[in-house]
Amino acid sequence: MDKFQQLILDSGLYNLSFGQFVMMLVGLVLIYLAISKRFEPLLLLPIGFGTILVNIPGAGMGEVGGLLYYISKVGISTGVFPLLIFMGVGAMTDFGPLLANPKTLFLGAAAQFGIFGTVIGAVWMSSMGWVDFSLQDAAAIGIIGGADGPTSIFVASRLAPELLGAIAVAAYSYMALVPLIQPPIMKALTTSDERKIKMEQLRVVSKREKIIFPIVVLLLVAMFLPSAAPLLGMFCLGNLMKESGVVDRLSDTAQNALMNTVTIMLGLAVGSKMSASAFLNVETLGILALGLVAFCVGTATGVLMAKLMNLFIKVPINPLIGSAGVSAVPMAARVSNKVGLEANNQNFLLMHAMGPNVAGVIGSAVAAGVMLSYFG
Repeated sequence: MDKFQQLILDSGLYNLSFGQFVMMLVGLVLIYLAISKRFEPLLLLPIGFGTILVNIPGAGMGEVGGLLYYISKVGISTGVFPLLIFMGVGAMTDFGPLLANPKTLFLGAAAQFGIFGTVIGAVWMSSMGWVDFSLQDAAAIGIIGGADGPTSIFVASRLAPELLGAIAVAAYSYMALVPLIQPPIMKALTTSDERKIKMEQLRVVSKREKIIFPIVVLLLVAMFLPSAAPLLGMFCLGNLMKESGVVDRLSDTAQNALMNTVTIMLGLAVGSKMSASAFLNVETLGILALGLVAFCVGTATGVLMAKLMNLFIKVPINPLIGSAGVSAVPMAARVSNKVGLEANNQNFLLMHAMGPNVAGVIGSAVAAGVMLSYFG
């Protein structure tokens, strides 16, 4: 055999399987959605590129010795990347709207119902023989309902690492589709008069309250649910750095340089989990379907909780802000504001919706802690 023939036999084109070809197309679709449609571009672009790299025959990018293998091993298997991203998110979060209207904490909690409902759905699908999900798999899939990518990745890396690629893509895809998925559900569950409810301006929250709050939240939750401490701890640390005002350089690094670096690495690491053998199966379709159901249920229960609260409180809450209880910060809050303005052009709900939106982040971290405690 001459060198030319050997070169042909070693080429990626010669060794390309149909599954690898399909997954490379999936990677290109993710890149297209990131660039053309601007669907979560900060993560879908590196995820899509990582998907292409890991499916190139013979490149070995996702195998022992390959770059993507080590990125995944260091950042995903250990859970470091999601935790660092949570710290960055905390540094960009303002607890002011939640502190100004503590009732919205219930809306964020109600929106987590989609997580636990989906666990039941996954177990049911397994009992029907359609898929083969263990309880750990079901718990990892359910977290998609919180619309929180880093939390989904963190839980999946602990409970169902073989499903991580599908879970991450589902979580970030549905986060990106918030403006398309949520409005029809919000309008179907509310009347025109309810959508027109105008909420008064929030009170000014003192700096002292903002400093004390993350410390109190961490201690209260961690004492009762230690498994939630990693996610919630990094989130509260990032927020405390921002609100304390004494470590501006650290806060700026967490929000920008560190956050951007880890986002690139996380995207590539998730892409490395999307090999043809791991992604192209019936379980992936089940994950995508259950993730969508979880997200829709979380949106609906947040709205319904607001309607229920209005039966018992004197100053009514616009039910639209209940949909922001999912953790897609700040996109879900913007959608609540947009739908509210369509009903009443003087109805500005953005800051009010940030309350349940931030509460949803806390809620998803607590839900993740519950899953890890029971199924880890």
